[in-house]
Amino acid sequence: MRNGGLRRAMAATAALGSLLTALTTLTACGGSAHGGGADVGKGARTSPVAPTDPTRDPTRIPGVADRWQRRIPADSRQVVAVYGNGKDSPDSTVVLYTKRGSAWDRVRSWPAHNGKKGWTTDHREGDNRSPVGVFTLSDAGGVRKNPGARLPYTRSAGFAAPRWWAKSYWHDFDYVIAIDYNRIKGTPPNDPTRPEGQAKGGGIWLHMDHGSGTSACVSLSESAMEYLLRTLDPDRHPVVVMGDRADLAG
Repeated sequence: MRNGGLRRAMAATAALGSLLTALTTLTACGGSAHGGGADVGKGARTSPVAPTDPTRDPTRIPGVADRWQRRIPADSRQVVAVYGNGKDSPDSTVVLYTKRGSAWDRVRSWPAHNGKKGWTTDHREGDNRSPVGVFTLSDAGGVRKNPGARLPYTRSAGFAAPRWWAKSYWHDFDYVIAIDYNRIKGTPPNDPTRPEGQAKGGGIWLHMDHGSGTSACVSLSESAMEYLLRTLDPDRHPVVVMGDRADLAG
């Protein structure tokens, strides 16, 4: 009897250990291990601001090499940094930085998508890659009414995605912010003028996300777009610094 009781006790202990291991695994996968409030849909929360890295130079945008840092205008006080996961990856992270004095503060971050084939330093029409670089942000618009944008906002049904696209794409251009790549500043984002020629591509925007890569734009959730529209201020001369992490840091 004593041996039987011992065996039952050992089996119970082993079962309890297995249960604790499983619970620990679930917590790591579904808890805060991957950033907590990831913004992946309507109404989702933004990722929390990371603790300050004591080794980071606060006067620089993290992960951005000198050649790109120098292209950020001296009067810019807002930077939207798009960190691509890889040169051929459609996945990225967007981080908003605001300059206070000489220091760049990390404000918010969101998961995002970029060109379905990744990134390029020589973007061409139809290559399905997002251009690497530093570009100003000067105009916004979309199908929906102005949500309180500080940038000049053009509302027009002309932004609507073609209805022959998959239905999951129809909301893409409900809100857009023009990235000033091969376009004329001060015009609606859907102005077709291409100062450097059609082959150079254009119509590259921040816009609403459909859950996968884009033709060349950067896409974010509805709540992220609303936040950026209400926050980006022409008086702070906002710019986007965008590219895969290796190109930005190299």
